[in-house]
Amino acid sequence: MLHPSYTDLMKVVNNNSENEHPVVNSRYSIVMATAKRARQIIDGSQPLVDDPDNKALSIAIEELYDGKVKILANDEEE
Repeated sequence: MLHPSYTDLMKVVNNNSENEHPVVNSRYSIVMATAKRARQIIDGSQPLVDDPDNKALSIAIEELYDGKVKILANDEEE
């Protein structure tokens, strides 16, 4: 089982957003965001959490849950 759950992760991401509308509306959106971040880590991006024992996907999930990585809405600029 994945910890945190999809719903918990979606709540954290939407609560940390400065947007008045939810940034993440579905499981698909949260999976795509974590997969993209995991690919960045695999490609050499520095992880923002100190957890050398975990795989890239687990690190990406932890970063999102801790609020260290932010998902931007389509109308927000980087």
